Formats: sequence, C-alpha cells, structure tokens
Amino acid sequence: METDLLIVGGGPAGMMAGLLFARAGVKTLVIEKHADFFRDFRGDTVHPSTLALFEELGLLKRLLRRPHDKVSNVGVVVGQKYYRVADFSHLPVPARFIAMMPQWEFLDFVADEARHYPTFTLQMETEATDLLREGGQAVGVSTNRGDIRAKLVIAADGRSSVLREAAKLPKLDLKAPIDVFWFRIPKAKTPENHTQGYVGAGEMLVTIDRGDYYQCARVIPKGSADRLRQLGLQKFRVDVAKTAPALAGWLDPIDDWDKIKLLSVSLDRLTRWWRPGFLAIGDAAHAMSPVGGVGINLAVQDAVAAANILAGPMASGADIEPLLQQVEKRRMKAVKKVQGMQRTVHDRVIGAVFRSEKPKASIALKLLSALPFLQRTPARIIGLGVQPEHVRSPDAGLRVE
Repeated sequence: METDLLIVGGGPAGMMAGLLFARAGVKTLVIEKHADFFRDFRGDTVHPSTLALFEELGLLKRLLRRPHDKVSNVGVVVGQKYYRVADFSHLPVPARFIAMMPQWEFLDFVADEARHYPTFTLQMETEATDLLREGGQAVGVSTNRGDIRAKLVIAADGRSSVLREAAKLPKLDLKAPIDVFWFRIPKAKTPENHTQGYVGAGEMLVTIDRGDYYQCARVIPKGSADRLRQLGLQKFRVDVAKTAPALAGWLDPIDDWDKIKLLSVSLDRLTRWWRPGFLAIGDAAHAMSPVGGVGINLAVQDAVAAANILAGPMASGADIEPLLQQVEKRRMKAVKKVQGMQRTVHDRVIGAVFRSEKPKASIALKLLSALPFLQRTPARIIGLGVQPEHVRSPDAGLRVE
C-alpha cells in the first residue's frame, strides 16, 4: 500500500491531522491499532482553545451535537469547603466553557468529518511495528497487515510510541512524581456537571462527571500502588470517602482490585521531533501529566501547527524536508512552558497535599475564590493554553456531503 501521508495513531493528534491534511488535498491514511475508539483511559476535557479551532473550520455546532456537558468554571473542595479557581465565561472565544465529551465521541466525530474528503482513509486494527527506512530516510512503516509506504510518516501513536523508539529520537524524562488509580463510581444524573477536585489529609481525588457515573482519579505518589493495594480494598474505600464524603454512599461497587486500574503518569518530551521523512506529534512527542487536563488540547494544537506548515507544500508536491524542523520549533516553546507549570503543580501543590496531615486551603486559593476577577487568569491558562494555534492550512474544496 502507498500513500502521500501516513499517520500512525487515531488519537486526538492523529485524527485532527488526518482531517486537516485531507482537507488540504493530501492523500492521507490514518491507521489505528484498535477496532474502535472506545477506551476509558482517555481525557474528556475539550478546552475552549480546541472548540475555537472547530469554529474556524465551521464544525463547532456539529461537534456540540455529540453528548457533552458544559463546564463554565472549575474549582476544588478542600476540607469539605468549595473554592472556585477558574471562570471561563470571560474568555475571548466563541465557546466559553470546557466541553466534557467522552474522547471516543470526539474522535468518532473527527473521523466522520474527515470521511467527507476523498483524500482521507481510516484503517482500524492496523498496528505499526517498525519504521521502514531507505538510506536514512523514513519511507513508511511495517504493520501487522503488511508494509505501507509513504512520503511522510507522522507518529501520533502515544506516549509508548513504537515509531518514536524506532526513529531513535532523543527524549528528556522530567520524572513525574505521581501515578493515578482510575475507577468508576455510579451516581445519579444531575442537571449540572460536577467535575471537580477534592483535597483531604494527604489525599487528592478528581471526579469526572459522565452523567450516570463518575470516572475517578485518585492521585498517589509514584511507586506507591503496591503498598496501597496491600492495605486492602476497605481501606481504599475509606480513604476515598474521607477525601470526598459526597461519594461515601456510592462505593460498594468497588469490590475488586480489577475494577481499579493503575495509570503510570509520565512527563517527558523529545528534544528532536523529526528525521527525514518522519515527524512525531502529540503524546508521541511529549507525554503530559494529567494536571489541567491539557493533553488532548496540546495534541490537537500540534496537529494544527503541522498542517499549517506542511499541508499546503505537500499538496503542491513541494519538498517538505526543510519544513519538518519548523513544526518542532513552533510547538516546543508551548510544550516547555506547560510542562514547567505542571512540574510546579506537582512540587508545590500536589507535593504539599501528600505531606499534609490536615487539609488546608492556601491563601492564594482563598483569594482566587473570594475575588472573581482573579479567576480570569487561571481560566486563560487552562482554557486557552500557551500559544494557541489557528487553522491556516488550505481548504482544497474537496468536501463531499
């Protein structure tokens, strides 16, 4: 099989890149190793910066027809008292909220929109196993279904990227000090979305409201999972109930460790994202901490930047090798800044929580909650991110309804 562009990985970066390159007239093939997009361990937070991109594409109204809840502000419960941290209602974008949309819905939507272009193909159950090279140039990938040759390979296959390793791109490990226990708790459906954080004595919990259940993330010190498992399920439930008393009556279904999954958190980035014929974006280029829920949005921003720089030249048949480094240069500053902020939160906020014997709100948190105008700053940082991109890649006019 041959194509102009081969994108490996059907996550946010891969699917958004597939849509934008196909829209520009580039013959694009996206391969995804799974049979569908349904997986729990994926972020649900579609931030205002990402929603703004879909508005630029004329797709925002259609996207928001997919199941989602609107979160116009976020806060944290410390010692059973709620503090508001960020208010998105003042952001200078069309959608002034975070859309809590299951990622499988988001990815399915992008795939459906991309299929309107005859230049787009999505092939599921196709797993990349190695990078094909000729004379130092990447020319495609080997997969479980045979070799696929391409003029450019984009690795968007996540933080455990096979292709990133095959390309021998140098990586800087920033040593995330946390892991996450991930589990579900049933709940009654409420008119408003109650996604929020909880802080207790030495404990931190985040609850993602998915309508009739919470997807919960208990943040734990890196490497402490086995010790906590040895303390038993009853102790686990007691600790969760102490941190978030509102959940106390809903914990009985957590009756087996198989219902609690360990997510090993990584924080790293490639110091070089490209080789001749090859480019890494999204989690394959930089694994983010779950702090701020920014991973999906940074991945989408990478895809937009890559399309802005490469799609037009590819569609016209120009040599893109000199342009690959520009994608890295464009996105590296934003990645470094966000990871720097995440490290600060790890050390000064989460680290302080782990060390605390009694939950106590900081003066800064109290001021944020008491003075609403201060909440606009964290709202911009969370909602718009650092160096938000805008769609500048061409539209070849190939869309078929």
